[in-house]
Amino acid sequence: MPSNYPGFEYGADRETVSAAKVKALESLLIEKGVITGDTVNSILGYFETEMGPFNGAKLVARAWVDPEFKARLLADCNAACEEMDFPEGMSGAEGEHMRIVENTPEVHNIIVCTLCSCYPWPTLGLPPYWFKDPTFRARVVREPRKVLSEFGVALDDSVEVRVWDSSAQIRWWVLPMRPAGTEGMSEAALAALLTPEAMMGVATVQV
Repeated sequence: MPSNYPGFEYGADRETVSAAKVKALESLLIEKGVITGDTVNSILGYFETEMGPFNGAKLVARAWVDPEFKARLLADCNAACEEMDFPEGMSGAEGEHMRIVENTPEVHNIIVCTLCSCYPWPTLGLPPYWFKDPTFRARVVREPRKVLSEFGVALDDSVEVRVWDSSAQIRWWVLPMRPAGTEGMSEAALAALLTPEAMMGVATVQV
């Protein structure tokens, strides 16, 4: 799947421009005494090593092999997180109220934040550029099936598509369907199959 939302191309200098803006803002905040020189790197390191899609993958893999855990995850995502060996803070830092919806042969779910970029950081990591793109945010609500097809997800007409709008109150993510042929795989092996895109609903799990 492309890193950008299909049909919307960012400029080749996107990263350079973004880095320059971040550096300027960081320098100003350091100068004003709001943060220290290590603050930004510490926060980024935290979301690279402690909070990210590897947590969501572990939750999905456990749900795939444990029906009782799956029921608890669907009923109360934050409580289910407390059952896992996760770092402190899963119910904070953009994950105060997480909810997960299940893909089935009859229903396919996809998440969006129509207002900005609300996203469950503890389970999916930092949101990709295209998730914040106004084009994606508008089109996925109006024509979700077409948007999914552009991401490479072809659904039968009989499959219902549901769009879930994340907000500061609830941050949604998706429990993908377990692919066929994985019955004998361990939880760790199953978790390795998961991608953030699959847990956003814009991709399916591939073996």
